[in-house]
Amino acid sequence: MTLTRALVEVGVLSAAAGATTIAWSWTGSQDAPMTLARTSTLAFCCVVAFYYNDLYDFRIVRSFRDFASRLLQAFGVAFILLAALYTLVPDLKMSNGAFILGIFSILGVLVPLRAASYGLMRRRLFSERVLILGRGRLANNIIREIESRPYLRYEIVGIVDDMNGSHQTADAYPTFGPLERLEKILRETDPQRIILAMTERRARLPVRQLLDARIRGCAVEDAVNAYERFTGKVAIESLTPSNLIFSNDFRKSRLDLAAGRVTSLVVAVVGLIVLAPLGGLIAVAIKLQSAGPVFFIQERLGMGAKRFKLWKFRTMRVATHSRSEWVLDNSDRITWLGGWLRKFRLDEIPQFINVIRGDMNLVGPRPHPVTNVERFGEEIPYYSIRSAVRPGITGWAQIRLGYANNIEEETEKMRYDLYYIKHLSFWLDLRILFDTVKTVLSGRGAQFAEPPTKSTMRVGGR
Repeated sequence: MTLTRALVEVGVLSAAAGATTIAWSWTGSQDAPMTLARTSTLAFCCVVAFYYNDLYDFRIVRSFRDFASRLLQAFGVAFILLAALYTLVPDLKMSNGAFILGIFSILGVLVPLRAASYGLMRRRLFSERVLILGRGRLANNIIREIESRPYLRYEIVGIVDDMNGSHQTADAYPTFGPLERLEKILRETDPQRIILAMTERRARLPVRQLLDARIRGCAVEDAVNAYERFTGKVAIESLTPSNLIFSNDFRKSRLDLAAGRVTSLVVAVVGLIVLAPLGGLIAVAIKLQSAGPVFFIQERLGMGAKRFKLWKFRTMRVATHSRSEWVLDNSDRITWLGGWLRKFRLDEIPQFINVIRGDMNLVGPRPHPVTNVERFGEEIPYYSIRSAVRPGITGWAQIRLGYANNIEEETEKMRYDLYYIKHLSFWLDLRILFDTVKTVLSGRGAQFAEPPTKSTMRVGGR
């Protein structure tokens, strides 16, 4: 969705700026292609800046006011990108008059377009009427996700309680029941989508009523799938083994796998060559700042449960005694240089070696220390599935959560990892790489999470 919005906006803004600039300058058809190329470059830089300032993430920019407050900063980034492009390709540079007119054209189209989008979301026009069938933790999560994502344009018309017949209001939505009345409830609420979130389905699933609703054009969706679609993670506590055994999601295209592997190799080789001078400076700085080796080498678990040695630049002082591997438990050991390296992910550069050796890809679940695997396997549902793919330098869980400092956070990351494994594709890898660049440039995601509770298992790793 984000990529689609960005591509549409590039086209719309390019057309608006180009048409206005051509009409103003009266350049005629001979210079029109160059004018359009220049205005398209302007629009493209604006859209890239919008993306890296989260203007396409409606989870962060929830209102037009939030959008307006970030817009000026985004244009500042766009102008920096333009200056760099003009230095590399001088022919793309626009005259001052055309540039100003192009900016005003973009603003004249962008601001009303976004204002209308937020207005539609707020008023929930053209919303899809949703009936939630069932109560429980997963149903509550679905309700919370719909409420926090108005851009989904879903309107909850009620909840059918599969355990009782109460008509009391819960979560500001009417509650209907019992299940025996479902046919009448469907007539009364007239939903366009039913989300099935029943906690107990054995001998209780209203098959006939759901089939009739489906035939009438009402979409019927399992809550596990709906939650996955809303959040980009899998509700592993609600999964059954049959959900995974009979799923076709784990059959990956050989083309996607090959494309991901080739991309990883090319980027790793080029990265090692280009970043070699920086890596040398980092190595010298590490030796000068603290005693110990330049590299941190640790045994990790890879694809097919194969063990390998992971390489990183050392960011901590050498431990004098045995400690847990949670980042938070070792924060006092992180050097000033190490904190800076972690913030911008420069400590990961040596892992290009692991990529070339075949231990890792650019994108995939982060490999865990071997010392943690047994306990994680006992505590985290479906943990062994992580070894079905090559681990990565970056991943879906890393751009969504960053570091984990307790078993609860590690379980949350597993939800994202399983989503990635289910939906692995070259295009998802590209999205993760784009988001990783945004995370690295902004320095986000390197902060520490809240301290674990006393009852939390105190092992772990990044």
